[in-house]
Amino acid sequence: MRAVLEESFRTAVAAADPLHILGAHLPRPPKGRTFVAAAGKAAASMALAVEQAWPAEAPLEGLAVTRYRHGLPTERIRVVEAGHPVPDEAGESAAKEILYQVQKLKEEDLLLALLSGGGSSLLSLPAKGVSMAELKTLTGKLLRSGATIQEINIVRKHLSAIAGGRLAAASRAPVLALIISDVTGDDPTHIASGPCAPDPSTIDDTKAVLGKYGIEYAGPFSESPKSSKARNEVVATAYRSLEAAAEVFRRQGMRAEILGDRITGEAREVGKEMAQRALATRGPAVLISGGECTVTIENEGGRGGRCAEFLLSLGISLQGAPNIWGIAADTDGIDGSEDNAGAVWLPEFAQRMEARTLLDRHDSYGFFRGAGGLVMTGPTRTNVNDYRAIVIA
Repeated sequence: MRAVLEESFRTAVAAADPLHILGAHLPRPPKGRTFVAAAGKAAASMALAVEQAWPAEAPLEGLAVTRYRHGLPTERIRVVEAGHPVPDEAGESAAKEILYQVQKLKEEDLLLALLSGGGSSLLSLPAKGVSMAELKTLTGKLLRSGATIQEINIVRKHLSAIAGGRLAAASRAPVLALIISDVTGDDPTHIASGPCAPDPSTIDDTKAVLGKYGIEYAGPFSESPKSSKARNEVVATAYRSLEAAAEVFRRQGMRAEILGDRITGEAREVGKEMAQRALATRGPAVLISGGECTVTIENEGGRGGRCAEFLLSLGISLQGAPNIWGIAADTDGIDGSEDNAGAVWLPEFAQRMEARTLLDRHDSYGFFRGAGGLVMTGPTRTNVNDYRAIVIA
């Protein structure tokens, strides 16, 4: 069963692999030159996919900024690695160069933006009057607060010189943004903080988010564009990956129920709710879901991301059920800031007495490492949010 669970996860990831899917969405080359501005965990693989499909005689250049250890060798589009989830100076420098190059484009050229999850921190260029140190501090506080990714991005967009539609606004050339979605709802304004999408949120919304989580910051803020001439096209979503994974289980004779790709909330609480649903489900069946939970850490915790915390809470709440297995993993291959994509829950793990203590310490990584349940893939260079599957035999 573990092999089937891990196969389903690999299938979900493959359904969002830029090297498999991006070519069908590329435009014809313009009369002038094409500049590629790529940002996110999938930036390098998206850039490579463009290089492989682009005519050799058509001018092509650009810059892709991705997370450390997520780079790939490319020839025409330069790849830069930078900090994630907290931004750093490497990302700031890359964002500054991208904006400079975009401002030089002419009407006969094309700006091809390749955006994916993680682009918010990787493409960090503080607005006038905002320092990188302030941006780092605020990002760290928001990540620990339990704020949703949409709330975090509202703040980021009003502290940025490039997010919230500003990249597209800087271009005289037509703009096409091809996007791999890692957020619930697949709204381009929330993916990589929407560099090419109009932003409906305001400075007042930003202040409301900071106030909600008790984070002090007096400003300055920068208002974002409310309209854009860019075309934003989402080419990969979590739901399409869930559908691909469901076929793996159907081939095993199981009834596959997709619960949706918008499941959010505190990881521990979502784990409890999913356990109750699994216990009430008649097998053979599998419950598949996506979305993005949060982990609120009051004090210094242990190690582990939201997927492993969800799964440990699920396992404890199953109360020793001998016929239920599960997997929870991040499709980018990195659960939180650890080296695992996620973990699997096997019925025999219920015998481990340290489960409750480690969950209370937010040390789900420690539990699954000790139990032998970690799922290790390394960077997948794509990102369509979290993947969860619970099998009832």
